Amino acid sequence: MRLKNNIKLEYKFILGVSLMLGLLALQSCQGQKVKAEVATPTEEKKPNIIFFFTDDQSYDSHKSYGNNVVNTPNIDGLAENGVLFQRHYNTTAICMASRANVMTGLYEYKTGCNFDHGSLGTKQWSTSYPVLLRDAGYKVGFAGKFGFSVSDTNGGWKKEGEVAKKDFDFWAGSPHQTSYKTIENKSMAQYAEEYPHSTRAYGAATIDFINESIESNAPFCMSVYFKAPHRPVEPDPMFDDIYKDAVFDKLPNYGREAGKHLAEQSRMGRQYPRFEEWGYDKEETYQEALRKYHQLIYGVDYSIGMVLEELKRLKIDDNTIIVFSSDNGYFNGSHGLGSKVLPYEEGARTPLIIVDPRNDKIKIGVKTASLSGNVDITATILDFAGVEIPAHYDGKSLRPVLENSKTQVRESLPIVQVWGPKATHCLTVMDDQYKYVYWYYEDEKQGIKPTEELFDIVNDPFELENIAHKDSYKPQLEKLRKLYDNQLNHWQNEGVKYNGYAEYTSTFKRKLTK
Repeated sequence: MRLKNNIKLEYKFILGVSLMLGLLALQSCQGQKVKAEVATPTEEKKPNIIFFFTDDQSYDSHKSYGNNVVNTPNIDGLAENGVLFQRHYNTTAICMASRANVMTGLYEYKTGCNFDHGSLGTKQWSTSYPVLLRDAGYKVGFAGKFGFSVSDTNGGWKKEGEVAKKDFDFWAGSPHQTSYKTIENKSMAQYAEEYPHSTRAYGAATIDFINESIESNAPFCMSVYFKAPHRPVEPDPMFDDIYKDAVFDKLPNYGREAGKHLAEQSRMGRQYPRFEEWGYDKEETYQEALRKYHQLIYGVDYSIGMVLEELKRLKIDDNTIIVFSSDNGYFNGSHGLGSKVLPYEEGARTPLIIVDPRNDKIKIGVKTASLSGNVDITATILDFAGVEIPAHYDGKSLRPVLENSKTQVRESLPIVQVWGPKATHCLTVMDDQYKYVYWYYEDEKQGIKPTEELFDIVNDPFELENIAHKDSYKPQLEKLRKLYDNQLNHWQNEGVKYNGYAEYTSTFKRKLTK
C-alpha cells in the first residue's frame, strides 16, 4: 500500500512538473510566435502593369498637352489620374532603336541596334524587362509591332520578334512594320472578323491576355506596341467622322522660315523633302494630313478605353499601373520638316503618362518638368514590380517623381542620331533647361562646317533661336559641352565595339572650342 501511494505521489509530482514546463514552453512559443509575426511584414501584392506604346506620336497630340482640337478622352483620363511628364524624350528618335532602348533600359550605343547597324544581341535581351519580369513570376504578354530582331549574327530581318516571342506567355506580335489590316498579321488573325483594323484588335488581344492571367492568379505585364500613327496613312474607317471638319493650328515653329537658323546638316536627310512630299506646305493638304494623323491616334485612344473598361469590370483597376508613351515624335511641318529622327523637340520629344492607383502619396493630375528618357520607362517598370534594376542599365526609376513632381532623377540625357545620311548624324545632350547639339559633319566643297547649337528649352520651347554663339550664354554653353564630353566618354567606355558604333567615339569628338 505504501509503495503504491509513493508511486502515486511521484506520478503527481512528475505530472505537475511536466504541466508547468509545458505551460512555460507554450508561453515561450507564443511569445516567439508574436515576435515572428511582428518581424515579418505582410508581402505586398504585386501590381499589374500595362505599357501602351505608340509609333510616331508627337508630344502635343492630345488635350492634356494643350491641344484643344483633338479628341482623346481616355488618354486625357490617364493624365487626370496620374502624372504627365512634359519633358520626356526618346534617346534615339527612330522606331527600331527606340524600341530596343525601351525594352532593355540601355542607350543605343549599348544595344548595338538600329537600322543600318544591326540586331539586338541576346546578352542585352536577357536583361530586358519582359525577361526579368517573367523570371520574377509575372505573366508577360505582347501585342503589336515588336520592331527589332534579337540575334548575335544580325539576322532576323523582317522576322522581328521570332526569337523573342518564346520569352512571352502571350504573343500577338507581328514582324517588320506590321499591317493595319488585322487579317494580314498572322498572330492576330483570330480577331480580324470583329476588329478588322489592327489598332482595335490589339485592345481585344490585351483583354484576352488579362483574363488568362487572372485565371492563373499571377500578376501580369502587358506591352501593347501600336503601329499607329505610323504611315501608311490608313486610319480606322469606323472613326471617319471624328475630325471631318477639324481645323488644326500650326505650331509657332511651323514652316521653312522657322528652320533657316538651324544647322545646314539638319536639312540633308529625308526630313527636309518630306515637308512638301507629305503635303505640309499647303493649307489644304496640311489640314488633311493632320486629320488623318489624329484619326489614327483616336483609334489608339479607343483601344485604350476598351482595356480600361475591362480592368474596371474585373475590379483590378485599383492594382493596375498604366504607362503610356511613344517611340519617337513627329515634326508635322515644324521647322519645315516631316517625319522624325532629328533631335529637335518635335522629333524626339513624346508624351509620357504614368498612373499608379495604389499610391495615395501621388498627387494625381500633376504635370512635371523633370527630365526623363525612354530608357527610364524600363527601370520604372521593374521598380514597380519589385525587381532589382540591373546595374548596367542607363535608365533610372521615375517613381520618386510620381511622389514629388519637382524631383530630378537625372542631371542630363543624350539623344543619339546615327541613322541615315552621315551628314545628319549627331550627338545631343540636355539638362533641365538647355539642349546642346553637335553636328560633326563637314564638306569643304559645299561649305559645310562642324556646328554646335544651344537652345533654352524652358524659355524657347520651339527652338526658334540658337544661342550657342551669344556671349551671355557662355557659362551654359561650357556646362553643356562638359556634359556632352562626359556622355561621349560613357559611349567609349561602355558602348559596344561592333555594328559600327566604336567609330563614333572619334567622329563625335568636339572640334569647336570657342
